[in-house]
Formats: sequence, C-alpha cells, structure tokens
Amino acid sequence: MEQKQHLQVVGAVILKDGCVLAAKRGESRYAQIAHKFEFAGGKIEAGEMPEQALVRELAEELCAKARVLRPFACVTYEYPERVVTLHTYVVELLSPYTRTEHEQLCWLPVAALDAAQWAPADAPVVQKLKEEASAAGRA
Repeated sequence: MEQKQHLQVVGAVILKDGCVLAAKRGESRYAQIAHKFEFAGGKIEAGEMPEQALVRELAEELCAKARVLRPFACVTYEYPERVVTLHTYVVELLSPYTRTEHEQLCWLPVAALDAAQWAPADAPVVQKLKEEASAAGRA
C-alpha cells in the first residue's frame, strides 16, 4: 500500500479583542477544506524552523510582518489523500495585513467559534482556543 504524503504545516493564532483572525479558503481539490476557515500559514519548507516558516507564510499570504510569541497546539490529522501535522503558534501582527489568497479574512469571536466551519486539521485548535477562553473567563 502506498504511503500517504505527510505535510508539515504552520498556522497563526492571531488574537485581538476576544476575536481570532480566520482565513476562509476558496475552492480546493480537497472537498474537506474547500470554503472552510483555517489559520493563516502554510507548508514548512526544507531547512526551515516552524517559526521561520510562519513568519514567511504570513509575509506571503497577508503581506504582513509578524512575530511568533509562543507555541499553541500541534495536531496531526489524516485526510483521505494525505496526512497533515499542523503546528500552531500565537502570533502578533506588527503591520497591517491584506487578503491575497483567501476567499475571506475576518475576525471571529472566540466564544462563538464553530469547529465544524473549520478545516478538519484546524478544528482541534479551535476547540482548544475556546476552552482556554472559557477557562480565562471563569478565572
């Protein structure tokens, strides 16, 4: 049996005023992620550290300067055609941003996030974000 391609990808958890920056994908050859939200980011290139990849991807995708603050969550998800390991980090934007490749960029309230509207690999990160926000609200 042929082994599935395993991609290492990074995603930015960008928070502001109780909201997270969500990037909505457009059409995709992969039905599970078409028109779903995801964290901005992309593939880690050979020889790159995840943090470097994320800063580069945000410069390419959002035309924004960014600083990685801390690791957030790491998820491995097996899609029918490939396996994705998503490394997410809490990121601070250091400049304005522009939508270049997504169907939509929007700020969604963390408390109202619906994991079902996100790409499957991103959904557990969304759940952790909601749990942490809920715990902070009770503190």
